[in-house]
Amino acid sequence: MDSSSGALGVFLFIFLLVFGPALLGIFVFKQKPILLKHKDSGIRKTARLGWSWTYYYFGFLVPIFRGEITIAVLHLVITIFTLGLFQIIWSFLYNKQHVTRLLTSGWILSDSPEVEEFAKLKLGIY
Repeated sequence: MDSSSGALGVFLFIFLLVFGPALLGIFVFKQKPILLKHKDSGIRKTARLGWSWTYYYFGFLVPIFRGEITIAVLHLVITIFTLGLFQIIWSFLYNKQHVTRLLTSGWILSDSPEVEEFAKLKLGIY
């Protein structure tokens, strides 16, 4: 094996390590958008259920942008202590946890019956 094929192998490994999760997220672990409405103000927003590629890449910054500062600090501390493993695992759980927090703080499902049924199934709401 010459040095050019070794360099190509290293490049492909790094490429798949960096972009593989996004490709899996797009084609395998698809996010499902669901519409929510605040029961008091009537404000509507779209949340997503499924694997969070944004959390995979940006980690604790995602809760900061969503206004959850204490959650972000907690996630940063845990990510540091686990050397990044928490960020990889939590990318599969973050969207579900975020929607659950929204639903317990005054937001309600406001989508088609099929999407609401899907969300209730995913969230364990009966």
